[in-house]
This record gives sequence, C-alpha cells and structure tokens, in this order.
Amino acid sequence: MFYEPKDGHGLPHNPFNAIVTPRPIGWVSTRGTNGVDNLAPYSFFNAVAYVPPQVMFASTGVKPDQVDAKDTVANIRDTGVFALNVVSYALRDAMNASSATLPADQDEFAHAGLEKAECRTIDCPYVAAAPAVLECKLNQIIPLRGQNNTLVLGEVTGIYMNDACMKDGIFDVTTFQPLARLGYRDYSVVKDLFALARPDDKA
Repeated sequence: MFYEPKDGHGLPHNPFNAIVTPRPIGWVSTRGTNGVDNLAPYSFFNAVAYVPPQVMFASTGVKPDQVDAKDTVANIRDTGVFALNVVSYALRDAMNASSATLPADQDEFAHAGLEKAECRTIDCPYVAAAPAVLECKLNQIIPLRGQNNTLVLGEVTGIYMNDACMKDGIFDVTTFQPLARLGYRDYSVVKDLFALARPDDKA
C-alpha cells in the first residue's frame, strides 16, 4: 500500500505512529507561575545533541483553558524550565493516568498518586520514583506546520539517576525496563539488549 497523507489513508486508524516506533516517552513535569505542578507524557521526544546535552519534545493540540497551548508548553513558555522523567514499566499506570485532560489548576502528580521531588538546578518538580530525570532549561519554542503543533528544545542542566539502576558504572536500563510508545494504543518495554560494534570503533 502507498498513500499520500494529504489524501488520507483509508484505514480504520492512522498508521503513521505505528510506523515511527518505538518512541521513548518524555514524561514532562513543569510548575506554573501560579505554583500548580503539571505532569504529562509526550511520545514525540528524543535527545538531539551531546555537548551540551539537549533534548526535544513536540506537543500537539491545545486546551480550552490555555492560550494556544497545552499546560506543559504554557508553563515552559512562562518559566523557561522543565524536567523529563524516564518512564519505567512499574510506572506505566501512573504515566497513563497523568495523560488525562485536567483543568490547568489541577495537579497531575496528585491525580496519578505520585510522590514529588524537587529538581536541583531548576525550580521544577520531578517524579520521585523515576529511574532517571533530565532537568532542562528552555532553548527554543518553535511553531511547526499545522494547527497547534509545537516543538520545544531544551538544554539539560542536571541529570539524576537512581543508584539502583547503576551497574559497574553503567546506567542499566534492564533494571527498570523503560516503556516505549508504539502506534494506536500499544506500548512496549525494553527487557533484552544486544551490542553491535561500529565499524570505526577501536579495540
């Protein structure tokens, strides 16, 4: 099958997200200028540079109680900071609960029954049970083509890793089994690893 997105796909569900998989989940926490904390998962998320370390996530859509944005982007626009929480398999239900559309004055941490901790380099909460957290300062907010598509770029200013996830100096993802977003309502979990030496690697 071949289709041009402008013409539609003719399938029961959009296959685009099922093709670009697996995708890491950026579980973004923010704090509004009113002091209300926010937490929401974004599956358009990744690292984009090493030095300095930088990340991106994209938000689609708006909320009626915000101006041209969802709560996450509105908070980042106002405060210039955010945290990215890594989602473990054990946190899958809490992550899903935090995706509920709540009024801007409601705290998703409380809604999902999650304990908070405070970031060290920025004024922002993070998920205390997360295996790793990236504390970020805003670089750019870039409007993308289409209605209410927004790209957020940030520089990582602090990195937290749970000591239980460290083995012989390596951050071992099998200790917490990161969740990945697939298409439709599907997710996957990382349990098995294998290594490949790159052609330019030196022994």
